[in-house]
Amino acid sequence: MRTPPYLPYLAGPPGLAPGLKPIDPDKWLAPDSEAEAWLPEKTVLMRTHRAQVFADTGVPEAVAEAANAVLAVTGSGHDTWGSPLEGAASRVSDDLCILLPDERGHWVLRAASLVAPTFWSLAEKIGQPLAGLHATVPDANPELVSRISRMFDALRPGTVLERFNWTVQASPARFTPSSAPLKAMARAMPDEDVLDLLYFRVERQTISRLPGTGAVLFTIRVCIDTLSAALPDARHRKAFAAAWDGIDPDLGAYKGWPAYDRLVRSALAQLA
Repeated sequence: MRTPPYLPYLAGPPGLAPGLKPIDPDKWLAPDSEAEAWLPEKTVLMRTHRAQVFADTGVPEAVAEAANAVLAVTGSGHDTWGSPLEGAASRVSDDLCILLPDERGHWVLRAASLVAPTFWSLAEKIGQPLAGLHATVPDANPELVSRISRMFDALRPGTVLERFNWTVQASPARFTPSSAPLKAMARAMPDEDVLDLLYFRVERQTISRLPGTGAVLFTIRVCIDTLSAALPDARHRKAFAAAWDGIDPDLGAYKGWPAYDRLVRSALAQLA
């Protein structure tokens, strides 16, 4: 059982604020903690589910620049993919999303290789501005969207910003465009199985500005570990419980946490 690479619950409950912080650009994509566990399955899904996990609205310059930025870290890609973005995405566990401003200055999702969606559909979101991408988020008011847009506008090439999102789920699956099957599994899961079957899902997200096209490259690395591995001792369990209980109820409902509350409490009791 490995030690999970990220434990963002130690910083408190998830919130709506972006919470982006600058990191060393050399740590943008490396080390890739998920490559060994995820890349073989990811590349299969990239071929078998291409219509679900890849989209490009026609931005070849930004796609090429994003791919080259990734391959500068990982080494050369494979020329058997239909798009340079897919070739780059096949080299990292991270999903790659490209956003560009439209004629009104609104940042729009223009291309993506997204194989580990956390309960959303790329086909529904491609071509959407930030307001559309965040339409289902509780209290995603114009000020929140404007704040994220201003952050994108102000981002300078050479800077990498990082944030984390997290949840629990009733499966080790990373390709999860819908939460419904996982919630059904959670409802059927007996309490005695939670330490083996309940998983801690972390999204490690970064944004960076490409110097040539001015596009924003948004990366998403999904890390999956058993919840018990993410709660190794009493200090961690206390912090997790405080974060779980401290979330805004509307945000908790949006993330589907009521479906898991029984299981989380059972896990905490069994680990005590």
